Amino acid sequence: MDRERPHEESVSVEISGCSKEDARIVFDTLGECFASDRGADEAPQQLHETRPMVWLGTFEVTETHDCARPARLSSSVEADAQGGYWAIERLRTALDSAFAVRDLSSASGDQERELHVLLESR
Repeated sequence: MDRERPHEESVSVEISGCSKEDARIVFDTLGECFASDRGADEAPQQLHETRPMVWLGTFEVTETHDCARPARLSSSVEADAQGGYWAIERLRTALDSAFAVRDLSSASGDQERELHVLLESR
């Protein structure tokens, strides 16, 4: 089901439960695969010492670039993604090629799907 899409398909991704370094690894890995609203030099910032952080990015998944080599994380990373069914599948394929992915939950609606996964080094 890898047919061309008549319009752009984007997925919003939230990264949490990890260090800013691991968040950057996930965003950089996805940024190699897809166009993103995050600049190449845009590093996640830790704004508070003790409060949990959530980092956001949007990835345009219609076109896939040569990408997603296995990436090393220092610990597990929680990722939440929202987008259309086709777009979520494209994102999931990229995540599977770079990380060990464990499904935590998913929810499906009429037009959108939510995916909640735990990413770890392969």
